[in-house]
Amino acid sequence: MNKFAIGALLSALCVALPVSAVQAKEVRKTSVKKAKTKAGKLPLRLAAAAEPERQVRRVITVNGKRKVVYQRVLTAAPAALTMGELAGLGHTPDALSLQSNVAYVLDQANSEVLFEKNANVALPIASITKMMTGLVVVESNQDMDEVLTITDDDVDQEKHTGSRLKVGTQLTRASMLQLALMSSENRAASALGHNYPGGLPAFVDAMNAKARALGMNDTYYVDSSGLSKRNMASARDLARLALAAYQHPVLREYSTTPKAVVEANGRPMHFGTTNRLIATPGWEIGLQKTGFINEAGRCMMMQAVIQGRAVIMVLLDAKGSAARAADAGRVRKWLEALKPASIVGAGGAVAPQVYSSGM
Repeated sequence: MNKFAIGALLSALCVALPVSAVQAKEVRKTSVKKAKTKAGKLPLRLAAAAEPERQVRRVITVNGKRKVVYQRVLTAAPAALTMGELAGLGHTPDALSLQSNVAYVLDQANSEVLFEKNANVALPIASITKMMTGLVVVESNQDMDEVLTITDDDVDQEKHTGSRLKVGTQLTRASMLQLALMSSENRAASALGHNYPGGLPAFVDAMNAKARALGMNDTYYVDSSGLSKRNMASARDLARLALAAYQHPVLREYSTTPKAVVEANGRPMHFGTTNRLIATPGWEIGLQKTGFINEAGRCMMMQAVIQGRAVIMVLLDAKGSAARAADAGRVRKWLEALKPASIVGAGGAVAPQVYSSGM
């Protein structure tokens, strides 16, 4: 299966899945409503169907006699599948046993590919989108001291996520950018887009134009926050983005700050990073961005120095909150076991082994 076939499948899923989910929800609501009794309670069989459950066999003693009973136990609903899983990427093996369905590791100095897995497949990238948002803001040379205001237009109508930045909150453009990159603040990223000349549509156009200029041919943006599953890119494309973003000191600084205090409407607000590796001893990270929505899974893009080698690492479509950090650790251990090509031993330069899997 080539990347174009998978791309077509993912595009179809992006359009079809939400409609099916809504239709299913409406059907459920209608069925439940009709089935309610006069007392306002669901019949037992419908109540059982409404909540996932299983039966557990237990042996109890009643009046000295053993009796077998069956108890209903509620179980958690299965987690929604990501777009990568729906495309079958979860069946791709790799030498490092990564939990991420997509991975790409690049030598920053010479662009040598050190590791790749499904790196050409375009998938939803969630809040990694915000790194392109930051790149457009910085390269547009807008006034970083200008005060921006969070408005109703910045409230998330896509995923209905919350925010500590209430409508009416005022922050400088610099603070909005820092919160978008460090804490993945969706309203801050939205405000950056809305306060671009021409508004959010012009900002998104600038994001896509920059992607084309960087050769990110599998990339497409529809918003500045990454909340939409239609923000898509391949791991190879995101490595290009990381290389470009790394050239800007402010993007390096804001994305790797562990915590910060910003003045919002005259009072201090404390924020922290979304990337646990920033504060993990032994990691030397120069640029990073994490991301998560259900359709994308757990994602991470970063620049790091490992065993004296500067690398770009992209991990997409991981399952579980700790999976992306664990995978980064696996990649790091693998790289630490290799001798960088720039280190010359008695037998001359030793090049790393390159692993490749997927399409």
